[in-house]
Amino acid sequence: MTGQRIVSIGTRDLRFPLPQGAGSDAVHSTAEYAFATTLLATDGGAFGTGIVLTLGQGNQLVCQAIELLGKTLVGREIEELMANFGAVAQRLAQDPQLRWLGPHKGVVHLALASLTNACFDLWAKTREVPLWRLLLDLSPEKVVNLLDLSYLEDVLKREDALALLRNQEFGRREREQILGRGYPGYDTSIGWFQYEDDKVKRLAQDALARGFRAFKLKVGSEDEQRDLRRAGMLRELAGPDALIMVDANQQWNLPSALRVCRALGAISPYFIEEPTHPDDVQAHRQLAEAIAPTRIALGEHVPNRVMFKNFIQAGAVHFVQADCTRVAGISEFLTVSLLARKFGLPVVPHVGDMGQIHQHLVLFNHIAMGHPPLFLECIPHLQQYFVAPAQVESGVYLTPQVPGCSTELKGVTPAV
Repeated sequence: MTGQRIVSIGTRDLRFPLPQGAGSDAVHSTAEYAFATTLLATDGGAFGTGIVLTLGQGNQLVCQAIELLGKTLVGREIEELMANFGAVAQRLAQDPQLRWLGPHKGVVHLALASLTNACFDLWAKTREVPLWRLLLDLSPEKVVNLLDLSYLEDVLKREDALALLRNQEFGRREREQILGRGYPGYDTSIGWFQYEDDKVKRLAQDALARGFRAFKLKVGSEDEQRDLRRAGMLRELAGPDALIMVDANQQWNLPSALRVCRALGAISPYFIEEPTHPDDVQAHRQLAEAIAPTRIALGEHVPNRVMFKNFIQAGAVHFVQADCTRVAGISEFLTVSLLARKFGLPVVPHVGDMGQIHQHLVLFNHIAMGHPPLFLECIPHLQQYFVAPAQVESGVYLTPQVPGCSTELKGVTPAV
């Protein structure tokens, strides 16, 4: 099915109400998830679906930006487009007018992510393979051609990226065994901020019974004792061997973060996520030094590769949570993953895609880049809407087999 040409681009403003309390954290209380969705149709009848996550209001703005940015993709043949996609992504991100609205962040960058993810989905579908297989079959040179490495030349030049991928070719066969056993997951859905203690207990017990051994709890209450009580409750219930992460969703200023993070050290958290403002590199650096050996994770609101470079160089992050629906799509996700690998940091994605695309990307990260297979966040709230929802059994993501990026949504097709 290769050799197909893009003949149209469309968008869908899709919104999904959630049960009360689901998806809530210390800052975001809405009970709605939304996808600004790109649909790329070809002259051969195939179509690609790209998604980025918002919380509802403003989703239509991202859709409008997708239409503005995506016009130049119409008429392009998919293999030719993807052969040097890094240059395509750079041109789109550097639009001489729309760039003013960023640059490389916000509505325009989210639009670029949706477009990019649609291109990769279409590419994998026309090759009739799942995304992870498509990426693994590429040579190091073709992988690097997918990436925009601009503004990283001081730390990650093209030859650095090529060398890293080539060096990891040794041992790939052994790492490919993960395709048979699946990729470990961790459960976020047990610990939403607005859930009462009894519900957290019940959901955690159920998750333990389903094979999960790693969990995340939302913190950042005005009453700090509530956070400490709930964290202690989850530790007692899950046991000393379980991995427990806590996520403040940027709620604390630096003095508050120092105080509460030290107190949370009593439960030995695997990491503390987004403890303060996501642009404050210096505060994260100070916090990382002050609360060691407790480690910091961030990335949900780190919008681009340059900001990740700054956090990494400052020693302000220990777990890189790049998200292909928050940075500029799959291409920039892979760039950040290479950057993290060069500096010896693990990638544990935030899953604004509900784990649909990232289940492919973490396999590539492990097999082709040598990243440790730690775990992937599991949020099942939108599974019913996907044509091929992620399959998680006994706390493990099973390797997807359907062609594409697993982003196709039921009943969502290009307009005839």
